[in-house]
Amino acid sequence: MRITGTGHASMRIDTAAGSILCDPWVNPAYFGSWFPFPDNSLLDWETLGDVDYLYVSHLHRDHFDAEHLKHFISKKATVLLPEYPTSQLEDELRELGFTSFFKTKSDEVHELDGGLKIMIQALISPTDGPIGDSSLWVEHDGVRMLNQNDARPTDLTRFNELGHVHAHMLQFSGAIWYPMVYELPDAAKTAFGKQKRDRQFDRTWRYIDDLKADHVFPIAGPPCFLDDSLWKFNDIFGDEGNIFPDQSVFISEYAKVGGTNGVVLLPGSVSELSESSISTTHPTDVDEFFANKQAHLEEMRERKAPVIAAEKASWRHPEIDVLGAMKKRIEPLLEESIYMAQGVGGPVRFDLTDSFGPDGNVVESIVVDFPGKQVRPYADEKVRYRFKTGRALIEHLIHIDEGDWVNSLFLSCRFSAARIGQYNEYVYAFFKCLSEERLQYAEGWYDEHEKAVEAEDTVLGDWTVQRRCPHLKADLSRFGIVDGNVLTCQLHGWKFDLPSGRCLTSVGHKIRAEKTEKA
Repeated sequence: MRITGTGHASMRIDTAAGSILCDPWVNPAYFGSWFPFPDNSLLDWETLGDVDYLYVSHLHRDHFDAEHLKHFISKKATVLLPEYPTSQLEDELRELGFTSFFKTKSDEVHELDGGLKIMIQALISPTDGPIGDSSLWVEHDGVRMLNQNDARPTDLTRFNELGHVHAHMLQFSGAIWYPMVYELPDAAKTAFGKQKRDRQFDRTWRYIDDLKADHVFPIAGPPCFLDDSLWKFNDIFGDEGNIFPDQSVFISEYAKVGGTNGVVLLPGSVSELSESSISTTHPTDVDEFFANKQAHLEEMRERKAPVIAAEKASWRHPEIDVLGAMKKRIEPLLEESIYMAQGVGGPVRFDLTDSFGPDGNVVESIVVDFPGKQVRPYADEKVRYRFKTGRALIEHLIHIDEGDWVNSLFLSCRFSAARIGQYNEYVYAFFKCLSEERLQYAEGWYDEHEKAVEAEDTVLGDWTVQRRCPHLKADLSRFGIVDGNVLTCQLHGWKFDLPSGRCLTSVGHKIRAEKTEKA
């Protein structure tokens, strides 16, 4: 099996029975904020895109690059389609010209031509990517690999059942806006960032230990930020709170926990993998490349500046009535929302500026009033959740009829946020469900989830707790850590006060727990 690095979470897998291209991403994503690093735009994509199969793990724009898929990936390729509850991924790929689809069943092994075996595990909670994320398992001639990319399954048991894995590709770096965009003192941002960075690595070590693959490949991040206003997010300033460590940092941190089997894939790197060995060649010296990371970034920033400028020139649509358009789009969904509206529990305020981000002058303030089921002008009331961003960005979302503001505005980091109290997942879940299909699915999922009764227990320290985390049902016997009276689920970092059962990380999600009686 030959694995060619093609940037970020993307790779080409070649076997004697066929080739698979995974998650090709080249063009900037999320309002021109994210770029692949190292740069992969100069690869021979005409050749790389001539494949038998295409696998797009999910709809996040650093995995689903519509322009690149349209122009560079062979339409003769058969799409290996995850089993998702909505048809959006298939619909968007069909619009790009793909016509051949192999619809997989989640967690089921499928044998393709020539003895090539694949399995896709689909995750389908409202908080998994844009209503879905997935991992791809591949086997040919006794060699097995798992491309986990940035999916976060509760465990990897299903993959272990299929036999020993020789190559494990997984995310290790940040892919979120927290804590950078929050209006907090710098010291607090650094402290929260360090906590998140540590949790990211802890989760990665846990997955690696679960699978025990021969070779581990850090992929799916980090992006780089080339716009001047976002340059500070690159991990080149010695900031221990930066959540975007690169592959060289992964290798260093992995060594601290005894890891010696890490393999870095640069764009153009090639790993030849067998049951007993691996041989990897690179287009340049890996250590030297990352030692000169800032110089590479500065060269990219200069080269990509016209691309960013062209993106910005397309965003402004002053003819759009933002308030009227938001009312038309959001109010019918508020009327239908039960669980998410109750979960948000109050008004959410959008302060819109005259710039392309939070630093300009506020020209309009709009409230999405969840209890009142309406979108209206801000009326000087107290709100628990506030976002500040450029009016042009909201204009553009309306202009392109974007139904997922998480997979556009929030991941762009071109906003600031403030809140009173805990993180509230329902706020972000709602704004990724600005369509009838997504809203109905998410409401149904929460309805089923809230009504489910978790009867099985596990013992953690001096406490007996429900085995499955109330957040996304992670197995707490594997991911749960108790410190005093606080339980932390290491899969997503959520914390619970055990005596009361109260979630300390977000609104809702109470846990069932009781002190274990000592004999």
